[in-house]
Amino acid sequence: MKLRAALLATSLAVAALVGSAPAQAEKTTLTVGIAAQDVGQLDPHFAVSTIDRIVAAWMFNGLVRFPPGSVDPARLEPDLAESWESSPDGRTWTFHLRHGVQWQGGLGEVTADDVVFSLKKAGDSKTSAFASELRPVQTIEAVDPYTVRLVLKENVPNLLGIVTNYAQGFIVPKKAVEGKGDAFKRNPVGSGPFAFVSVTPNQSLELRANDAYFRGAPKIKTISYRFIPSDASRDLAFQSGEIDLNYGRADQAWVNRTKALPHTIVDIFEPAEEAQLHLNTTVKPFDDIRVRQAVAYAINRPELVRWRGKDVSREAQSVVPRGYLGFTADNGLVGNDVGKAKELLKEAGYPDGLTVKMIQSQLPEMLTAAQVIQAQLKKAGINLDLQVVEHATFHQQIRQDLSPMVYYSAARFPIADVTLTQFFHSRSIVKTPTAVTNFSHCNVADKEIDAARVETDRTKQLALWAEAQKKIIANVCAVPMFETLLVFARHDDLDYGYKLEGSLSLGPQITETTHFK
Repeated sequence: MKLRAALLATSLAVAALVGSAPAQAEKTTLTVGIAAQDVGQLDPHFAVSTIDRIVAAWMFNGLVRFPPGSVDPARLEPDLAESWESSPDGRTWTFHLRHGVQWQGGLGEVTADDVVFSLKKAGDSKTSAFASELRPVQTIEAVDPYTVRLVLKENVPNLLGIVTNYAQGFIVPKKAVEGKGDAFKRNPVGSGPFAFVSVTPNQSLELRANDAYFRGAPKIKTISYRFIPSDASRDLAFQSGEIDLNYGRADQAWVNRTKALPHTIVDIFEPAEEAQLHLNTTVKPFDDIRVRQAVAYAINRPELVRWRGKDVSREAQSVVPRGYLGFTADNGLVGNDVGKAKELLKEAGYPDGLTVKMIQSQLPEMLTAAQVIQAQLKKAGINLDLQVVEHATFHQQIRQDLSPMVYYSAARFPIADVTLTQFFHSRSIVKTPTAVTNFSHCNVADKEIDAARVETDRTKQLALWAEAQKKIIANVCAVPMFETLLVFARHDDLDYGYKLEGSLSLGPQITETTHFK
């Protein structure tokens, strides 16, 4: 009896301890694994690489925004601006700012002066990589502390697309940019849901929640953006639970293997990044169109898609990605013909083939693709000598015109004008005052690109974009290869707070609603 009483007393004591134990603390730290050794530029107007663009979108806002999870321009909604209107001729746009939006770090309220400063900065090639996008803007002025007016020199296909939460549209604080100078590029201040804390190369970028965020304090309180260049190391960290969100591989085997992991969700989403080979038409051997044509015939698009996988890729059909307003597949793009490629090389004076150097990013996904391309070109007698460098260095060097061939994957605002202007207009030729990403020095379609920008008749505008694509492909300024959808993996306890169908920042938006279940 005494023993039974003692056992009962012990059981009750244990039950009391268990019942009084605190509930497991809610998880509020998000750890992300990214394929990089460091970020390049945290000033959003210089954030050109995928690694930089993903995190810039967590720290900054635009006047308008894509709803989280969407890349549909028809769904643009208020961000820092709560409303706007345009004049009947579409040349004057007036934006009315939200009151009370605060900059991170106690820098005060976001005002019209900050917006004017930001857009002027974004439109200056010395302080922005996206200056060409603001070329149509004639004046930007602060009417009062909460009202901004833009006057255009010419109509544009989509003005709201220029001031959205993407690239040149991000708004930065005048006081911080002027006060920090070049240091702003590695120590930024924004108005978004997360604020910069620190960055350590080869380790991580650390962010904290902006609890004063105008849409509400984020449920995630800290983000550790960990630099893990190795796919294998990143995958192991994900499987062990060390990271919650993993930069994935657009590779069918990787997708299949990762989907099979317990408690794992693989997100595959738009926009597809189109991979192209840009050929510098002004230097040997690519100043000879026959050599450029040989490259075009050597590329085997169906093989590239089979290598990538049907769930994550599709054949590129033009120099403008599929699904963009203005895309046309009726453009004269040639198919794979190794015999024709060899014949063209022989005509150009290279009967025994030739060797071409190409600067290439060590980003695993890009490097593997370059090696597949290297094997395809070799069949035609073109030996591709890959000069492999760190990803940020790759971006720096190709913009210095150091590589006669550039393998570049890109997703842009989904309208033909943006892609055509940035990659194929003479204003965008690298190493010029208005440089963007025209690595080929292409100028054959300037007339059509410019005319389409100001054409108000949609049918005529589409025809101009179609003609531009035909001219660019006929001149072989670039060879379209494949389109790759974006891939990330997450543990199923991570809830974005929205349905992820697309993201122009090229990674999942982490917002105030993102949380762990």
